[in-house]
Amino acid sequence: MVTERRAPLDRTRVADTALKLLNEVGLEGLTLRAIARELDVKAPALYWHFKDKQALLDEMATEMYRRMIAGAALDPDDSWRERLLKANRGLRTALLGYRDGAKVFSGSRFTGIEHAGQMEETLRIFTAAGFTLARSVRATTTAYLYTLGFVTEEQGVRPLPDERREGYDVEERARMMADFPLSAAAGAEIFEDYDRHYEEGLAVVLAGIEAQYRIS
Repeated sequence: MVTERRAPLDRTRVADTALKLLNEVGLEGLTLRAIARELDVKAPALYWHFKDKQALLDEMATEMYRRMIAGAALDPDDSWRERLLKANRGLRTALLGYRDGAKVFSGSRFTGIEHAGQMEETLRIFTAAGFTLARSVRATTTAYLYTLGFVTEEQGVRPLPDERREGYDVEERARMMADFPLSAAAGAEIFEDYDRHYEEGLAVVLAGIEAQYRIS
């Protein structure tokens, strides 16, 4: 009789399984018990690798980042604008690949230093362009937080790109708010055409950075 050997349980396998399960059940349904069931182990076995759910979320966010930069095409000769555009567009794309991806990423702490190389290169580009280090950090953080907040709201309406939550029908909203015509018409600007709206907002962020710090 031949018995099938299972892959050893380690942090990578647990995080990978959790990310796959995330797309099925979302962050609210992603419990350690559900992950253990998917791995065919007892829930206490996971505590050898992660002390609590937040520790697991930290590893999941780190793995999401690893996958994101693995396919990144960043150029060391980028201008500061090009780097902000590429980095934030890439982040949005990566987060949209997971149900509640922005919520998982938000507030999580990376478990390694894989991000340090890209961060160092980005800060070098900014300081070479005339930003102080403090302003480099403020500019990149502001763009990052814009992207994270935008995707959080976007996924509140569209958990995955091919899904739309019930209750976000723009025409129905307009009918309910008929006595408030501007607010009613604003629905299409809030809950539709996310790609265009994201790009417009990102352009506003870049223009604000340039105007505030007077960097050309």
